[in-house]
Amino acid sequence: MLSAAMIDNELDKMLACPKCDTLHCVSALPKGARAHCQRCGIVLLTSRFEAEARILSLALTSFILMLAAISFPFLDLDVQGLHRETSVIDAVLAFRSGYAFPLAIAVAFFIIVLPLTRLIALIYAIAPLVRGAPPHRNARAAFALAEQLRPWTMAEIFMVGVAVALIKVTNLASVTLGPAFWALVLVVILSAFKDQLICRYSIWKALDK
Repeated sequence: MLSAAMIDNELDKMLACPKCDTLHCVSALPKGARAHCQRCGIVLLTSRFEAEARILSLALTSFILMLAAISFPFLDLDVQGLHRETSVIDAVLAFRSGYAFPLAIAVAFFIIVLPLTRLIALIYAIAPLVRGAPPHRNARAAFALAEQLRPWTMAEIFMVGVAVALIKVTNLASVTLGPAFWALVLVVILSAFKDQLICRYSIWKALDK
């Protein structure tokens, strides 16, 4: 009979597909290769050269761009000689009065707080691995938090809403896109690239070491 230690050792060499739960034996991949699930075909593992350094650089860039998106004007509106600058903070504060106050809190969390929190947690977890140093004490908890927040960071949903609103507003006013708008666009694009680079199995293994 196999002992508990032997069973745990064998299980450590296996990976369950996050979509269909099929178990796969894990082996080293050559650089640039991908491992797909034998049943459903989704990507399970990737092996990219210096992937962790690229993830860290994208996360740091996204963090700086998020701060810029909060700090600078988002849109400039001109209506019959009246000029108005609008920022992301103004969009949150627009719902601060009356029964819409909970909506202001939700917008602030989904557009500002949660994306920044996820980026900070990811940077905290990945940075020591890039330097070849041991992980931070709470690196596993930070990476788990970053993974849990991934579906709740909705900057791209906000941008879709802005795009729909711009189509209607441009017929009524002159609209100039501010630096914060382009900063948030870059955040959405970089986040998509960053999430494509992340091999969660490899990062968890590195954090275990």
